[in-house]
Amino acid sequence: MSTRTFSCPSCGRLNRVPAGRVGQAPRCGRCQTALDVAGHPVVVDDDALARLIRSSPVPVLVDFWAPWCGPCRTVAPHLEALGKKHSGKLIIAKINVDEHKQTAGTLGVQSIPTLAVWSGGQLKVKEAGARTGPALEAFVAPYLR
Repeated sequence: MSTRTFSCPSCGRLNRVPAGRVGQAPRCGRCQTALDVAGHPVVVDDDALARLIRSSPVPVLVDFWAPWCGPCRTVAPHLEALGKKHSGKLIIAKINVDEHKQTAGTLGVQSIPTLAVWSGGQLKVKEAGARTGPALEAFVAPYLR
């Protein structure tokens, strides 16, 4: 049976849920919080992002953004839609570069939005610029199973 992976909105733990149980309101195995199975992006800091990347069995798409950035706000609903479409098969994480600078600095992020995909704990691709719709889907497609 295939499984889906969801990040707990409360404690951040990754939870594997059998595909047949996704519609049964699954809860986090650690803290018992209801899991967000809709695929909404998770907001992370540098430490949470590092843990997520290191432990995720599914690809992680990271949006390096800031609240004042117009193109970042344009991309946001497209990330929501992508997360919904690939719920449990892709985790979308958002990191505010104004508040959490470490990862962005390490990766040399110089403009936002910058999108990056990690799979198997390894950085696969990182590119600056807003992507929406089919371009966003094409950006992650090579890493989805």
